[in-house]
Amino acid sequence: MSQKTLSELNACGKDDFVAALANIFEYSPWIAEQAAAARPFAGVRQLFDAMKAEVDRAPFELRLALIKAHPDLANKTQRAAGLTAESDAEQNSLGLDRLSDAEYEAFERVNNAYRAKFGFPYIVSVRRHTKDSVLRDFERRLPNDAKTEMQKSIEEICRIAALRVDHLVAGDDRLQVHGRLSTHVLDTHSGRPAAGIALELIELSELGVPRLVTRATTNADGRTDQPLIGGRPVPIGRYELTFSVGKYFAERQVPTSDPPFLDQIPLRFSVSEPEGHLHVPLLVTPWSYATYRGS
Repeated sequence: MSQKTLSELNACGKDDFVAALANIFEYSPWIAEQAAAARPFAGVRQLFDAMKAEVDRAPFELRLALIKAHPDLANKTQRAAGLTAESDAEQNSLGLDRLSDAEYEAFERVNNAYRAKFGFPYIVSVRRHTKDSVLRDFERRLPNDAKTEMQKSIEEICRIAALRVDHLVAGDDRLQVHGRLSTHVLDTHSGRPAAGIALELIELSELGVPRLVTRATTNADGRTDQPLIGGRPVPIGRYELTFSVGKYFAERQVPTSDPPFLDQIPLRFSVSEPEGHLHVPLLVTPWSYATYRGS
């Protein structure tokens, strides 16, 4: 989808408006078509609220059709037949195009169990999750009744739609769909920010292999120039952040043992709030370190 400004969407013809927003809700252009009557929108949030209102007031049959328009997660047959570009990008962002055999079997098992019970696909906003957290969410939701799951599915569809609107529509106001993961390293031996520490962020996985998220080096302020994760939700899951402190102290000719007592410091932590700000600082000397949950 090419990005549009809110003013362009307010001014264009109805057909162009619908065409631009047709897949904000998967294969459901009727939502954009009905929301078009509420133009002009004062902001992106008002645009999204108008589309969401059409979903909320839709009859049961249309809401069920909207749910069924979504693909199963990690379904090889559906991927081969062709997903929407939006769904394909979303599933790829989670790594569903490169599952281990154990992960594929786990997704196939829960997909089949969910469809057998409810008659529609399991839906979750995958950009807010890791593969592990999706599988846990599957298991939490399977005991629900159909009415509860329909409502939960609509909530997740609206989360997906909000991220698509944020990606597609440029405006002065932004939807609150992004989180941030950051770090700050303080050299408490020298009493200053630790510049030049190489670090690596890994997403951990129970059934697959760990996935590299990013590598960075701390700047003069002991921070990274960009958030470790930013401009998107911080996926729910488990992570490991490793700091190369041995090299840092050696380059500054700080007396240490040989080999250094602390060389690579791995911090394992979990993310539970995709739209929040999670700060993972490190306070370090050649002989000790500490961390805490910041924000």
